[in-house]
Amino acid sequence: MRTVLLLAAGLLLAACVTAPPRPRLAPENYAARRPLLQAVARFELEGRLAAAVGEEGVNASLTWHQQGRRSELQLRAPLGFGSAQVTREGDEIHLVSSRGEQLSGNLASEELARRLGFAPPLDSLRYWVLGVPDPARPAAETLVSGSQLSVLEQDGWRVEYPEYRRFGTGPLEGVLPRRLTLLRDDIRLKLIVERWHVVGP
Repeated sequence: MRTVLLLAAGLLLAACVTAPPRPRLAPENYAARRPLLQAVARFELEGRLAAAVGEEGVNASLTWHQQGRRSELQLRAPLGFGSAQVTREGDEIHLVSSRGEQLSGNLASEELARRLGFAPPLDSLRYWVLGVPDPARPAAETLVSGSQLSVLEQDGWRVEYPEYRRFGTGPLEGVLPRRLTLLRDDIRLKLIVERWHVVGP
């Protein structure tokens, strides 16, 4: 009988032990969240973009996979732009069109710029979409109540963050940008994120 009681007590204590909480990105503490997000090496997002230069513009859906220094972007748009898969790893860039054409290096960069109307700042954009500046370059940051980035100015670009949302997938659950707008001269790039999955470092 005593053995049964001890076993029951052990099971009761085990049931009371809760799993440690997953690390969260506290939405009220941007200063603590920024280095965590800048250290993120793996994430996925799905969304839509609208790019315009002057009166000319293009709309496309976007799927982005980030793995370390490797960025994979799948762009899907109506006729005129077509679809394209862009892969950038370090200084190397490759583009595969919907017709199977494969371009590398300067040819790939020129083709992407031709389709969008400008050369996107892919090196820094991987940080900007997470709502933080590129740590390799100086930046001016404007916060909302000290909790979220409202405006970022870096490398000649102005990035505005009009909307955030709590995305609850992945170990770094927290508030991430839902919408952002990149501005430079007559260039305007809007991005709406519909799904985030941040894996972590």
